[in-house]
Amino acid sequence: MHPYIPHLLNDILLAQRPEIPEAPLQKEISFEEEMEDIEKWVMHEEPEHTFGYYCGLEAINFPPASQLTKKDMHRVVKAFLHMMFTWNSGIDFPKNFPVALQYSFVVNTLNEKTTIVNSGFMTFDYCTGYAPDCVFKEYCPCLKFYNDDDENEMNDLSSNEADDLPF
Repeated sequence: MHPYIPHLLNDILLAQRPEIPEAPLQKEISFEEEMEDIEKWVMHEEPEHTFGYYCGLEAINFPPASQLTKKDMHRVVKAFLHMMFTWNSGIDFPKNFPVALQYSFVVNTLNEKTTIVNSGFMTFDYCTGYAPDCVFKEYCPCLKFYNDDDENEMNDLSSNEADDLPF
């Protein structure tokens, strides 16, 4: 084990969100205020702070993946995802996504602006649904559907229609 991992795991544990006491009565907000909040969310208004701001961790304090073993990265990712869960946040990783990439993504969330919610769940979802531009590259869950659609489109074209295409 890398000698820094126990300290890092402890820092991640301390970064968990403190228990939020249930307010006996929630502050009443007007319909207009509620609609304004919804409009901000729908219009993708950029949040004010990064995830690191809320949890207190900084990406610079995490060693590069190249200095860690797979087992060390797995420990950090598991602890980090649990810590994120306490903040009602998470990351949606594709199946079979390598642990070194998972590690890089979780550390990068510290630099991502986000909204912290008290009810519900916010997910860092890096997949746009357009496989060729996806940051997950060959692990993109949409890649199979994208490739199937391309193949079906080409099969649907008659040979004369294919001859008329510009490529």
